Amino acid sequence: MPMISGSMSVMPYAAAPGRECGSCGMCCKVYTFPEIGKPAGVWCKYCAPGKGCKIHDALPDPCREFFCLWMTDATMPAEWRPDRARFVLTVYPTNGFVYGQVDPGSPGAWRKTPYYDRLRAMAKALLDQRRHVIMFAGEEATLIMPDDALPLGRWTPKDNFRVEQVFGSRGPTWRAVRI
Repeated sequence: MPMISGSMSVMPYAAAPGRECGSCGMCCKVYTFPEIGKPAGVWCKYCAPGKGCKIHDALPDPCREFFCLWMTDATMPAEWRPDRARFVLTVYPTNGFVYGQVDPGSPGAWRKTPYYDRLRAMAKALLDQRRHVIMFAGEEATLIMPDDALPLGRWTPKDNFRVEQVFGSRGPTWRAVRI
């Protein structure tokens, strides 16, 4: 199962054939949508958890234009659907990074099997392109590397980092440095 090959394009932003949100509404919980007064970490007033959006036929623009990675990548298995995984993966268009926003009710979900091993494999596939996988639990960010998860701490859109390869007690490894 390829799931994010090293040559993965950051486009298109459309649902893959056979994919639909259905009863999933995890994006309706984890993200902020100021246009409709929705803060991150709480269910949107228009979402019926486990059933989906109550205004799906009249979605606000940000909701209508949003597609998570599970929706756009037909190779992602069913257990990666956000309501099952308890996190939403997206590809950030300006840098091609894969960002994961975790359900605040399950902050460690991404560390469970099969997710953590597959996230590390994604990180390895994207590393040659200088693209990264970053998981967010609220504002706390963790950089996923092929052999480790590096805490970045509280993160805002203005923050930046660089990745350095270093020699650790078990051989070559990575560290993230804020810049």
